[in-house]
Amino acid sequence: MNIILVGCEYTGKTTLADGIVEWSKDVFGVYSHFHDHFTIPSTELAPDARDEYKNSSPQIKEMFQRFMIQYHLSDTFYSNPDHHLMGFHIEEAVYAPLYYGYGNENSGSQGRSPNGQRSEMAREIETQIIDKAPYTVLVLLHASTEMIQKRMTQTTKPSSSKKLDSQPFGIPTQGVVKYEDVSYVSERFHEEYQDSLIPNKFKIDTTNLKPSETLSEFTQNIESFLSSSDLDRIEANRSL
Repeated sequence: MNIILVGCEYTGKTTLADGIVEWSKDVFGVYSHFHDHFTIPSTELAPDARDEYKNSSPQIKEMFQRFMIQYHLSDTFYSNPDHHLMGFHIEEAVYAPLYYGYGNENSGSQGRSPNGQRSEMAREIETQIIDKAPYTVLVLLHASTEMIQKRMTQTTKPSSSKKLDSQPFGIPTQGVVKYEDVSYVSERFHEEYQDSLIPNKFKIDTTNLKPSETLSEFTQNIESFLSSSDLDRIEANRSL
């Protein structure tokens, strides 16, 4: 099973990822965590390195992000039965021009990321994904602007001492999206989702859903996209 989970901050991606990991343990007998280190600064970096990277030039960020995304398309990852990605190329297309300083007019990384290049790169990446893993499923979480803004002001950051299987590299990066940008960012995620070449995809509106209800929506929708290999693994786990 290959999942790419995307959406604006505070739509519930991390909570759903945690639920998917636990669900995978039950149905497959094993789990695969979500690679959630494509938001600047990467969760794989130590605190001092995170600050250094966040304050680095757009050219360095553009290069690192491009290499990071391409690395996670390697055959090593896709040789596993499950490969799950959070944000990934879709988030890059949305956030880079708005927050990272490249991929837009007056780019700080001129030549490598002209206006619209990150969306073009996203489509190129999707051709590779479809070739390597045709059963990949793109899942967009969305919520109303008002609900996301409400969650921004009410939600506290989880304790760094709590390490979950879906977060092997630490607490996911938060605080990239500005309060006043929520509507625009949500629209951009919808645009990238609609333009995506990945044929297997669905959306979940989390505005009025509890975490358990969001997971239920996911498990119901994912059934029609499971590969024959996935179904065989589920059956084998049931027979244990």
